[in-house]
Amino acid sequence: MILEACGLEYSYPDGTCALAGLDLQVGRAKRLAILGPNGSGKTTLFLHLNGTLKPMAGQVMLDAKAAAYDRAALTAWRRRVGLVLQDPDDQLFAPTVGEDVGYGPLQAGQSRAEALASANWAMEALRIADLASRPTHALSYGQKKRAAIAGVVAMRPEALLLDEPSAGLDAHGVSHLMALLDHLVEGGMTLVFSTHDAELALAHADQAALFHQGRVLAQGETTHLLCDEDLLKKAHLKRPWALEVGLRARQNGLIASDAPLPTNRKDALALLDRMT
Repeated sequence: MILEACGLEYSYPDGTCALAGLDLQVGRAKRLAILGPNGSGKTTLFLHLNGTLKPMAGQVMLDAKAAAYDRAALTAWRRRVGLVLQDPDDQLFAPTVGEDVGYGPLQAGQSRAEALASANWAMEALRIADLASRPTHALSYGQKKRAAIAGVVAMRPEALLLDEPSAGLDAHGVSHLMALLDHLVEGGMTLVFSTHDAELALAHADQAALFHQGRVLAQGETTHLLCDEDLLKKAHLKRPWALEVGLRARQNGLIASDAPLPTNRKDALALLDRMT
């Protein structure tokens, strides 16, 4: 595990309980979806996983060691675990995309040449190299989203935390962004993303954690969890359509009981075609 949350508890000054004894494990070079409705504690968890917030009880483990909160430890922690907020306007501030993406590496002590190389690599990875000289305020929402992610990716973190990466994007934008993120995971990066979209989690996460009222109801292999109707009801989630098709086919003896279930709309439609 690269990251673990052990019994995290946290309440905001107004008394709102955001985390209530939360446990979570993040495997290295895996894709983990944090699934739950708004207000279930997903964002608050992310702010703990990169050291922005300190738990009132419990602890965050980094490489099986309790994380420390002194300045040097936090700086090292945030280089290893990058956080991208839901609204890209909360992160973009430099005049141009290239300057914004290169800011983190510069602040980390890289030379201008090294920072430029890091920024170029990140912009290439997010396919926004052609936007390097574009003013950040002139970007579309989807471009802002990718620029904000590139600014964190340029630091080459071991783990990338994304809060609601699909928010504000159309279906094509979501598909494009998630394909880019999948490619980063193939290169060894750990990806943790929060969402209330079970379809997105099914298609792009190796594991899922179901959230409810500041706790993890269950964590495990994504398809297995999203087949559990009782768990989904507790987490106020609906089973993805692709899984409904696969389970119905299995129940009717149209596919073997151990056959893999479809994890996206394309595979589900292909299964329906074979059944007709």
